[in-house]
Amino acid sequence: MNRTARIERVTNETKVLVEIDLDGTGKADIETGVGFYDHMLHQIARHGGFDLTVHTVGDLEIDAHHTMEDTALALGAAFDRALGDKAGIRRYGSATVPMDEVLVRAAVDLSGRPYVVHDEPALSPYIGPVYPTSMTRHIWESFGQSARVTLHVDVLRAARPGGHPDAHHVVEAQFKAVSRALREATAIDPRSAGVVPSTKGAL
Repeated sequence: MNRTARIERVTNETKVLVEIDLDGTGKADIETGVGFYDHMLHQIARHGGFDLTVHTVGDLEIDAHHTMEDTALALGAAFDRALGDKAGIRRYGSATVPMDEVLVRAAVDLSGRPYVVHDEPALSPYIGPVYPTSMTRHIWESFGQSARVTLHVDVLRAARPGGHPDAHHVVEAQFKAVSRALREATAIDPRSAGVVPSTKGAL
């Protein structure tokens, strides 16, 4: 089974190339021009076990919004295409990931129905010079829309008593948790006999 995809998305604001192999080994070739976002996309490859190439050129002279949004849309589309008819997959996945003082839970259903719930505390406005923390929710919403998945991401704990949330840890733990949930959901279920995991017969 060849579960790979290549997506090219070109607009007046961005040019995005995404290639993915769901049955890879976690290799990554990532360049978006937004350093922290690159770091987060590397988490998806490494912790998801996906081979992932992402090359984005965007209008960073304006801000990072279009670059991050369009990359997330292309990444979701690549997941959706690589999954094909979804026959034989586990479909559901979840993960709870600690990162020092932060604890994040992610749950995903490769349902064909885009719906995203995201809950995180107020964070400092930026991580590094370019990554706006307000974009994390929008990344998940954009990814969920184009991947056609139901995704819940909840930050269960974000700071030590009396302290303030570390935005880097809060966002990175989310990406790791989502990656682990996707790894489980996209895996082939040896007990499925190759059928689509739905009583409808299609996802």
